[in-house]
Amino acid sequence: MSRRVDLKVGFRCNNYCHFCVQGDKRERLPAKEPAELYRALEEGRAGGATGVVITGGEPTLHKEIVAIARRARELGYALIQVQSNGRTFCYEAFCRRLIDAGVNEFGPSLHGSTPKIHDFLTGAPGAFLQTVSGIRLLKTLGQRVITNSVITKTNYRDLPDLARLLVALGADQFQFAYMHMSGRAGENQRWLAARKTLIEPYVKKALDVGIAAGRTVMTEAIPYCRMSGYEDYVAERIIPDTRIYDADCVIPDYTRARVDEGKARGPRCAECDWHDVCEGPWREYPELFGWDEFVPVRKKAVAAAGKGS
Repeated sequence: MSRRVDLKVGFRCNNYCHFCVQGDKRERLPAKEPAELYRALEEGRAGGATGVVITGGEPTLHKEIVAIARRARELGYALIQVQSNGRTFCYEAFCRRLIDAGVNEFGPSLHGSTPKIHDFLTGAPGAFLQTVSGIRLLKTLGQRVITNSVITKTNYRDLPDLARLLVALGADQFQFAYMHMSGRAGENQRWLAARKTLIEPYVKKALDVGIAAGRTVMTEAIPYCRMSGYEDYVAERIIPDTRIYDADCVIPDYTRARVDEGKARGPRCAECDWHDVCEGPWREYPELFGWDEFVPVRKKAVAAAGKGS
């Protein structure tokens, strides 16, 4: 039984992110017809799902996005999230239409604390201003906002400042996700991907900003051995069971797909005390950087060392 449905409504997008994992789907695939999307929503509810994430591509470009949200509410979904680059959220009339249709959680993405960083990464001049304005507007409308930021070589040093901006904007939750080197991100990996040993201190400082402000903060695709002292903030431990309606297939169990196909375990992972819960990095990461950064953690040894200090 899946608790959540991930509904990809189409792959058009008004950003051109260097780290996009969708490859050429935006050029190849048209938006899905409402009837197909409604069937997926019905199937998800029949399977026990209580939440739906409407995503893409950029889902707010789908001409029937409001009707899709309304249908989800009619079917009884308790959580209806729109996961977006956030640019169209700067338009109040549009946001009110989504809210009136039943959307009760908004998931914009922000990838830098300045226009220079964010607009470069998204390939869209002006995107920073629109997304930041959208977050501010949604908070004035009383909405729950959870953001995602992709970690790259371009922005990892900026993460603490980005966290401070997100706190100031009133984001309820923010997550830092290591880039998945597939699609366009895979094409750009050699200049865009940063080693996890480099990003680690900046990620932790950024988490500290959110923790101090009382916000929910998470990381994704950073294994436990690189999250020492921050293990409670690993998103994989709380990602709900999810059924994904993708471009041309259905992934019935996203957790299983991540573990069996998307992620990888290294030659020493079995020695680690986190082995049973850690998914490892996206498999493309060690293909690029190797396994040297991933050192097994012995929790008893760490605890003993702490008592002796």
